Amino acid sequence: MKALKIIPGFINDFLSCLSRQRKLYLGSFMVGLLSALAAALMKNAVHFTAGFVAEHLNPGRGILFYLVIPPAGLILTYLFVKFVVKDDISHGVSRILQSFSRGKSYLKAHNIWTPIVASSITIGFGGSVGAEAPIVLSGSAIGSNIGRKLGLSYRYITLLAGCGAAGAIAGIFKAPVAGIIFAIEVLMLDMTLSSIVPLLISTVTASTVAWLLMGNSVLLSCTLKDTFLLKDLPWYLVLGIFTGL
Repeated sequence: MKALKIIPGFINDFLSCLSRQRKLYLGSFMVGLLSALAAALMKNAVHFTAGFVAEHLNPGRGILFYLVIPPAGLILTYLFVKFVVKDDISHGVSRILQSFSRGKSYLKAHNIWTPIVASSITIGFGGSVGAEAPIVLSGSAIGSNIGRKLGLSYRYITLLAGCGAAGAIAGIFKAPVAGIIFAIEVLMLDMTLSSIVPLLISTVTASTVAWLLMGNSVLLSCTLKDTFLLKDLPWYLVLGIFTGL
């Protein structure tokens, strides 16, 4: 028991010896690790719920199943949010941006797990929604709360919340570059060295942990049969321009 009491004091002493920059790097690693765990948990929870529904709630495989089960999932999610969460967890990305501009990047701790549960029910029951916004909200909440626990400033807490969102995207898709681009483009983080390094630490950590936990399978697999030709470069430029427009 005495040893357990010593541990918090040791951690506090260790953190007090670190500079703010090192706390930021340590926090970005922790955020990437926990975001990947959250992504793995969500993916497994969705598959478990979908499997349970298909096996136990649809014995006859009738068409009525596809009409009744998705609304039932929405009702269960509504009841969960209303009576358990008792807070608004919809519009994940908008809530993150709102916390950046109005709430000093503070996201309540329950946002770490409540989007995972709610989306697992909705998607597992066949609801036509995606898992990206919930896992991004969960990752940002992880970053926000770790930043506050480390006693960092508003700027660094915001950056760690962005690292959480980037780590969540990197973990769910096993794509670290996609996570960084998401944080910079959608959450509008600064594209400076002081921001890129923590984002790299978070996304690479999240991708590595995701590969270890969920294997090397990819969501979209494609094989390039034709080699790149320099003469085709203008067409790629035209494609990029029209896609951007």
